[in-house]
Amino acid sequence: MFSLDLSEEQEDLREWVHGFAKDVVRPAGHEWDEREETPWPVIQEAAKIGLYGFESLATWWADESGLSLPIVNEELFWGDAGIAMSIFGTTLCVAGIFASGTPDQLAEWVPQCFGDESEPKLGAFAVSEAEAGSDVSGMKTRARYDEATDEWVLNGSKAWITNGGIANVHVVVASVDPSLGSRGQAGFIIPPGTKGLTTARKVKKLGLKASHTADLFLDDVRIPGSCLLGEKEKFDERLARAREGRSSKGQAALRTFEVSRPTVGAQAIGIARAAYEYALEYAKGRETWGRPIIENQAVAFALADMKMEIDAARLLVWRAAWMGRTGKEFGAGEGSMSKLKAGEVAVWASERAVQILGGAGYSREHPVERMYRDSKIYTIFEGTSEIQRLVIARAISGARIR
Repeated sequence: MFSLDLSEEQEDLREWVHGFAKDVVRPAGHEWDEREETPWPVIQEAAKIGLYGFESLATWWADESGLSLPIVNEELFWGDAGIAMSIFGTTLCVAGIFASGTPDQLAEWVPQCFGDESEPKLGAFAVSEAEAGSDVSGMKTRARYDEATDEWVLNGSKAWITNGGIANVHVVVASVDPSLGSRGQAGFIIPPGTKGLTTARKVKKLGLKASHTADLFLDDVRIPGSCLLGEKEKFDERLARAREGRSSKGQAALRTFEVSRPTVGAQAIGIARAAYEYALEYAKGRETWGRPIIENQAVAFALADMKMEIDAARLLVWRAAWMGRTGKEFGAGEGSMSKLKAGEVAVWASERAVQILGGAGYSREHPVERMYRDSKIYTIFEGTSEIQRLVIARAISGARIR
């Protein structure tokens, strides 16, 4: 029988994560936003209760409905997006390993992305470059294979990397054969302490200030041949097919984003819901002309629209997460739909929340100002809104729209 009810386990999971977000994350949000530093104490608290670690991530991914990861992300980002990104930024690195890696690589490197509760670690996924953001085919970072030493040598730079430079494990996407565009690229694991990987600039951002973002530089970075994600023989076969003009299963960066887009959408929904709920409570308590402002149609209708749009976005995210987990083809760009809708709703809803609070919403005395700043990145990173529309348009039309 068709049902939209969550299972008992999913309800318990949502309640558990919401409790951590309410009691630990949200009270710390303002402090770490002001400090613009990685909130290591909060990450350690998450690790201690099992919220941060590869075992919990594996359990959530094993949910056959695909809903556990979106549920966890929505609740945590409801607490505070900057802190939540510091906790969940590692999962993009893990997704990169999962999308292209072998079982042995998963077993070896995913635990090292997280560390343990006494000393938590981070992971970073490095794709974007100063001149290659949404257009990953324009990537200039190069990787060449040194047969004499069975090593890969990487040179180039990466921009706007979450956890860049402070991560224990970095996954870097580089071009092996630039003439093939994105089909000539592969993912590489950079082990801890590898020489030649440096960062010179931490990015100062509009939002998500508690999440570390930095530029990376790779200067003759040498890594073992086994650090190519996937098997080299299969990668060579893929390159050969591409050179002959035959079809390919895609490439490293895009496969990772396909896996992660519904989860990113859930993060945006968490921000939108937090802004909506705060504005709703404020409207009930704020009085002008002798009555609560919630009794004014302009305010009440705005809140009604916010609730409707948030619920609609969540349904798109849950559908895409279910499709991705059960192997259903994204025939109409459903993964991109979910991320596009959720990201734009987060910006729209948090802006409405600021408007409802008026001057109070524009000040840092209320969290909707921070939510508004945090939301904007969701129409930009992991594919801009324009790129998501391009993916959807190509999927529904079959045309090579540019």
